[in-house]
Amino acid sequence: MSGDMIKIIIGLDDTDSRDGMCTTYLGALIADELSSSCEQAGDLLLVRLNPTIPYKTRGNASVAISVECHDPTRVIGHVISRIASFARMDCENTNPGVVFVLGDDFDGVKPELDEFFRRAVRDVITIDEAKAVAGKLGLTYRAFKNGRGLIGALAACGAMLNPGWDHTYEYLTYRKKEMWGTPRFVDSESLYEADNCTYPETWDSVDRVNKIVVCVPRSPDPVLFGIRGNSRQAVTEAVGIVRSEEIERSCIYRTNQGTDMHLIHAAGVDDVHGMHSYILEGIVETVAHTIKGGHSIFVLSDDWGKTIDCAAFEPTKNFRDVVRRLIPGDRVIVYGSVMDGTFNIEKINILSLAEVSEKRNPECPSCGKRMKSAGAEQGYRCRKCGTTAQVPETVCLERTIAVGFYEVPSCARRHLAKPLIRFKTPDTPLFPGR
Repeated sequence: MSGDMIKIIIGLDDTDSRDGMCTTYLGALIADELSSSCEQAGDLLLVRLNPTIPYKTRGNASVAISVECHDPTRVIGHVISRIASFARMDCENTNPGVVFVLGDDFDGVKPELDEFFRRAVRDVITIDEAKAVAGKLGLTYRAFKNGRGLIGALAACGAMLNPGWDHTYEYLTYRKKEMWGTPRFVDSESLYEADNCTYPETWDSVDRVNKIVVCVPRSPDPVLFGIRGNSRQAVTEAVGIVRSEEIERSCIYRTNQGTDMHLIHAAGVDDVHGMHSYILEGIVETVAHTIKGGHSIFVLSDDWGKTIDCAAFEPTKNFRDVVRRLIPGDRVIVYGSVMDGTFNIEKINILSLAEVSEKRNPECPSCGKRMKSAGAEQGYRCRKCGTTAQVPETVCLERTIAVGFYEVPSCARRHLAKPLIRFKTPDTPLFPGR
């Protein structure tokens, strides 16, 4: 490698809309185009940010690319021109941002960008904060429209500079441009076959319980399908089994998907705030009631008596059956996001179950038959043997749910939510949504 090569990290975000385009596609395209004049320096990154942000376009993803090149000015100009050409600028919520971190020694910017990355996944950051950080660190950047994409672009650069976080991989395939917006062809049978061959090293390709294909989007963007997994080898093997229409390009991203990076440990309900995601332990206070739309909601109380509504919304399908089997006194840990004062459950760990009992007429110790009431406040009498008893028998009933971890099905899983098949909890029973 020539000594005059300069390393450059490129972070970009917010180029898509609900009507088309995809930031990951633009990242793959730019990486391919730069390969003729630059050397790729590390994996391409796909970073999912705070999933509760209301003004996100779709999946709240940003992308980072790391290359070494001779002419950073040309690279910067090319990237900005591609964003200007491909981003859906006509969409009100599309506000692209791109950040460039140049140099051979990044130690001066690593700590602050790492903190910014982790905050962007868990917290709410303003555009002004992002601009202030970029300015303070002397970074080259470009903000389009209101520049909200700078938040994700800076976060992606922070993720690239500080790679020690838990990660998974996603193999994304993209359609030929003339096919964008038309019905996709991905053979469903081959997706189930790929899942059979590679699960649990890959996941969320299909939802077998609800018979739904998960990895093929319905929006008119360039993505054909994406396979998520623990390793490059696993996702590559799965993609090799899938039969589909012709692919224009593909890309394997290293990503924070499936890691629970968005979750914050909350000591109690008073620590829980809207537009954030938490792990919260408490006692079930009420049996779940199902409201219009099929959403099931129960009240959770912390150790200080503070309460919050916890919901399994209709899209979580069969997961609602778990919630509906909880009763007051069950101790649980809920995992999920808070919006409008309600805890949206992604996973639940049932720590202990309250006892359920009922009173029955006692058995006759002589013949084993159930005694009959001898009259008001007169106890019980066996009609055959004449044996009497004064108090009923208390019987503990078997619960229809067990202690352990439960999760929403694949069709309802958020990008960042860690699937149970990635958990290493030998002492806790796991009940994967599959």
